[in-house]
Amino acid sequence: MFENLSDRLSRTLKNISGRGRLTEDNVKDTLREVRMALLEADVALPVVREFVNSVKERAVGQEVSKSLTPGQVFIKIVQSELEKAMGEANEALNLATQPPAVLMMAGLQGAGKTTSVAKLAKFLRTRQKKSVMVVSADVYRPAAIKQLETLAQEVEVEFFPSDVSQKPVDIALAAIAHAKRKFIDVIIVDTAGRLHVDEAMMDEIKALHAAVNPIETLFVVDAMTGQDAANTAKAFNDALPLTGIILTKVDGDARGGAALSIRHITGKPIKFLGVGEKTDALEPFHPDRVASRILGMGDVLSLIEQVERGVDKEKALKLAQKVKSGGGFDLEDFREQLQQMKNMGGMMSMIEKMPGIGKLPPDAMAQLQGGKLTGQMEAIINSMTPGERRNPDVIKGSRKRRIAVGSGTQIQDVNRLLKQFTQMQKMMKKMSAKGGVSKMMRGLGGMMPPGMRFPGR
Repeated sequence: MFENLSDRLSRTLKNISGRGRLTEDNVKDTLREVRMALLEADVALPVVREFVNSVKERAVGQEVSKSLTPGQVFIKIVQSELEKAMGEANEALNLATQPPAVLMMAGLQGAGKTTSVAKLAKFLRTRQKKSVMVVSADVYRPAAIKQLETLAQEVEVEFFPSDVSQKPVDIALAAIAHAKRKFIDVIIVDTAGRLHVDEAMMDEIKALHAAVNPIETLFVVDAMTGQDAANTAKAFNDALPLTGIILTKVDGDARGGAALSIRHITGKPIKFLGVGEKTDALEPFHPDRVASRILGMGDVLSLIEQVERGVDKEKALKLAQKVKSGGGFDLEDFREQLQQMKNMGGMMSMIEKMPGIGKLPPDAMAQLQGGKLTGQMEAIINSMTPGERRNPDVIKGSRKRRIAVGSGTQIQDVNRLLKQFTQMQKMMKKMSAKGGVSKMMRGLGGMMPPGMRFPGR
């Protein structure tokens, strides 16, 4: 996420970070580079202009000249202005109404609207402990209704059936009446994708909005369309009273133009980021954390939250007790840790939130992005016998050859896994004495490809 912008800004700001004194000339040169980085990231020109002017105004003022570390203060100013451009703080959903709270989703076709409905439903059910019902008012695509029904089953929320022969307003009103009878907390209404230039379709969604009077009207837009995402959101906002934006496909957007442009152009907050295809790949949007990631400083708060959500506390406690009582940490446990990491969104999802991620070698990054590393490790462990997993010391020459053939890998891959397992085993012994998330994070370094370590280790 935001790789191109992050790389360019990090390189530019590195040149100024160690300066003992800032002059108007070196600030001007740096800001020229910052401006180019933002334009290349497809950030809207008015946003770039205002951003650069604000940084310049603060950088050549008293704020920097009185500081002992002006270069670092300059970076803080850039971070602060990035946060300001994106909205400064997370704006949560407003559910403070007589149940059911009605959320209406709008957007273009192909933006990921129906998938976002399911992701949001799961987010509300699992993280906010709300009872949720979803309904499709997309009477133009029978497949969309079926898709939402399938997704509703997957995320374990109630689905209200609808049919292409019905009118969108009738569907929504019937669903709301049903939700009231069943004391459901939140109902999410999916609507048909439409273009803002299609007057008939825009009139239809206006009528639907007027009939259901949602407490939240969320616009779902594809991050990969760059500043066009902001322009489309503005056009919809002119027709509908939007309350927020869900930016989808952010994991495929290396530029970041949409995230930096939308708030300025529409005046509406980004409330969520869609960061993957899975139904749990939805993150609340925190401008301060995103600004930190863009500048290569990582997002440790989100990482800790991700770990806390993804770790099965009961299994973790059993493992800790086993290790503490002298039972040891074996390859069965190691495989369990790999599976838990998958539940947390995979290693790449965690590593990209680490500070200094841009310093990792490109080949190692490519390996992690493809999910190759954990998949290969699991395959190797699965090719072992239960006895070998419990007692890895017996795995010598002929056994290694058999395991490599069985897992479709090379003997050096098996050797590497065993070495990484030994490192993890040592870490688990230390953790059993005195645990903590920070130790777990440091220990992840032992599972990296050869020559690769988290920055700063």
